[in-house]
Amino acid sequence: MEGIARFGVSMSPSLLGKFDRLIVSKGYANRSEAIRDLVRDTLVEEEVAGGEEIVGTLTLVYDHDARDIVRRLTDIQHGHHGEIISTLHVHLDQHNCLEVLVMRGKAGEVKSIADRIISTRDVKHGRLTMTSTGEGL
Repeated sequence: MEGIARFGVSMSPSLLGKFDRLIVSKGYANRSEAIRDLVRDTLVEEEVAGGEEIVGTLTLVYDHDARDIVRRLTDIQHGHHGEIISTLHVHLDQHNCLEVLVMRGKAGEVKSIADRIISTRDVKHGRLTMTSTGEGL
């Protein structure tokens, strides 16, 4: 286990007040926990921007009655079985489905696959969320 390094941070009282209100609203026990999360978030953004290996979730909503939508989405997913490691399918109502794809790979490749899926005709909405594999944090 690593030791703990202590350091000071200077900021204006008004910014500190806003930060304190934020950490209370999010349920942090103290400022240190909140600062650690902010640093980790920035490091994850760097991993994603730098093309490192990441994991992500792609969330889609589509009308399963649309012509060939299920076949088209399945074909794309099978073409990228190395990057798409799991899927979850939920029936939202009589027509709409939600699908969550768990993906892993180089950030650029994952984003490219997600963009292709999101832009598939008859996908109503899609959003990719990328994060760290945790190895570098």
